Amino acid sequence: MLYYLLKPYWHKFILFNLFRYITFRMVMGATTGFVVSWLVTKWLIKYLKRHHYESQIREDVPERHLSKKGTPTMGGIAIVIGILAGTLIWARLGSPYVILAIFTLILTAIVGFIDDYLKDIRKKPKGLLAKYKLYGQFAVGLVVSLMIYIYPPLTDLRSATELPFIKNFYLEMGVGYILFSTLVVVGTSNAVNLSDGLDGLAAGLVGILAATFTVVAYVSGRVDFTGYLNITFLPGSGELSIFCASMSGAILGFLWYNTYPAEIFMGDTGALSLGASIGAISIMLKKEFLLLIAGGMFVIETLSVIIQVLYFKYTGGKRIFKMSPLHHHYELSGMHEAKIVVRFWILGIIFALLGLASFKVR
Repeated sequence: MLYYLLKPYWHKFILFNLFRYITFRMVMGATTGFVVSWLVTKWLIKYLKRHHYESQIREDVPERHLSKKGTPTMGGIAIVIGILAGTLIWARLGSPYVILAIFTLILTAIVGFIDDYLKDIRKKPKGLLAKYKLYGQFAVGLVVSLMIYIYPPLTDLRSATELPFIKNFYLEMGVGYILFSTLVVVGTSNAVNLSDGLDGLAAGLVGILAATFTVVAYVSGRVDFTGYLNITFLPGSGELSIFCASMSGAILGFLWYNTYPAEIFMGDTGALSLGASIGAISIMLKKEFLLLIAGGMFVIETLSVIIQVLYFKYTGGKRIFKMSPLHHHYELSGMHEAKIVVRFWILGIIFALLGLASFKVR
C-alpha cells in the first residue's frame, strides 16, 4: 500500500526513495508482522481467558499434556493478522504472487477457525469433521493450482517444476501438475498441523521455512542472481519475499507467548493456513522439491504417522514408535518438551540450509 501512496514522491524526497527497494520493504514487513502479531496475541490471551474459550486437550496425547488444559487457543488469528498487516502495508498489492498468497492464507485460516471455534467455543470435541476439513483444504489447493496453471509465472513452466541439484532440468507433468500442486498445498497444510503438538514446535519450524522462502523468493526475482546460480528467473516474484518476511515476523511475535510453557496455542487457524501458504509459495516459485528438502522435519513427522499406522495395521497392533507423530515418541521416552522442540528447530535449520545449498550445488 505504501509503495503506491509514496511512489509520486520517490524523486522529491530521498527518504521515500527507500520504498522502491524490496529489501527495505522486506525488513519493514517482518518488523510490522512481529509488532502486530505480538500485540494481537497479548490481547487475544486476555480476551480468550476472560471468556473461558480454552483448548480441549485430545485423549490421544501423553498424559502430561493434561496440565495444559485451559490454555487459550486460536492464536493463529494473531499470526494471520500480523502477516496481512506486514504484507498489505509494504508489498505491491497488484502483484499476482501476493494476491494468491493472501487468498490461500485467508481461506485456509477460515477452515481452521471453524474447527477451532467448534472445539473450543462450542465445546464439540471433534470440531470440524476431518472429511470437511479436507474438502476445504482440497478446494483451496485446487483453486491455487488452477490459477498457477492457467496464469503461469512463465508460459514454458505451466506444467513443469524445477528440480534441485540438477542444472537446467525441469520435470514436465502435463495436466497432472494440477493434481501434484494441489497435493503440495494439502500435504504441507496437514504436515504443519500434525507437527503442532508441543509448545513452539510447529511455529518455530514454519518460521524457519518462511525465512528460507524469503531468500528464495528474493533471489528468484533477480535476473543477476538467477543467472549466476542457474535457477529460474521469475519476474516479479521478489514481492513474494515481503509476504514471507511478514510471516517470519508474525511467527516470532506469536512465539513470544507460545514458547514453553505456552500461554496460547496457534490451533488449526494457524497450522492449516501457515502450511497451505508455504505450499502455495513453493508452487508459485516452482520450488516444490526444494520445499521437500527445506521442510525435512515436517516430512519426517508426517512419515512417522504413516509408518506407525501401516505397521500397526499389518502386524496386528504392534508399534514402531511409542506414539506418533515423532515428537510424542521422544516425549514418552523421557526427553523434556523444551529440549525436543529446540532440537527439532536445529534440525529444521539444517534442512533449510541444505535446501538453500541446492542453489549452488548443481
